[in-house]
Amino acid sequence: MQTVRVKWWCEYPRDVVQVSGPDAATYLQSQVSQELRPLQVGGSTWTFVLQPTGKIDVLARVWRSGDDTFVLDTDAGFGDVLTARLNRFKIRVNADITVLPWRCIAVRGEGAADVPGGLQSWGGGVDLLGESVQPPADTEHLGPEQLLAARIDAVWPAMGAEIVPGETIPAETGITDSAVSFTKGCYPGQELVERMDSRGASAPKLLQRVRVGDAVGTITSAQGESALAYVKRSDLSA
Repeated sequence: MQTVRVKWWCEYPRDVVQVSGPDAATYLQSQVSQELRPLQVGGSTWTFVLQPTGKIDVLARVWRSGDDTFVLDTDAGFGDVLTARLNRFKIRVNADITVLPWRCIAVRGEGAADVPGGLQSWGGGVDLLGESVQPPADTEHLGPEQLLAARIDAVWPAMGAEIVPGETIPAETGITDSAVSFTKGCYPGQELVERMDSRGASAPKLLQRVRVGDAVGTITSAQGESALAYVKRSDLSA
């Protein structure tokens, strides 16, 4: 599907969780795959929240909204998984975990990256996240099919489609550069991630953009003639 060049917006269903309190920063640092210490107030980054085995529980974005307050958002329907995972290891930690009924608006197209207050996102755009955020006045409203097409163009995985909790590993998704730090300290699941990186090991399959109808891989998301699919390593090198 041809990418729309004008600046446009679309509702982006997300589940949102806030972690706040004196121990919020140190606790999250010990639990996620991304390095959070350089994150300044107002900054955001992507991260995996992993099982001890190294399998993905959730792909989330972390936004430092205050010195001791972090907001994490993930694809709609997976907020409970994120909340349960964060609570699982929260022992003698002075931090509160709260579900927030917030709205998320995706802004894409030309000039989208310059929209004030936007959080880091995929596809060259930003996301507006908050209790009562509104789309920029100078943008066109498009539907979810265009957001899906943009996500496929960006080869960005989604929970429930490309990422299955407890099954998918980070290396398969193709976004470890965006969601993993290979220099930070310990966190649950780090052993598998680090072992594959240090040995230069490739995942048995890798997320790729393909054309619908291609006889390669297992399609996970599709829009028009474009799709995301997991392709076997042997087929990639053929």
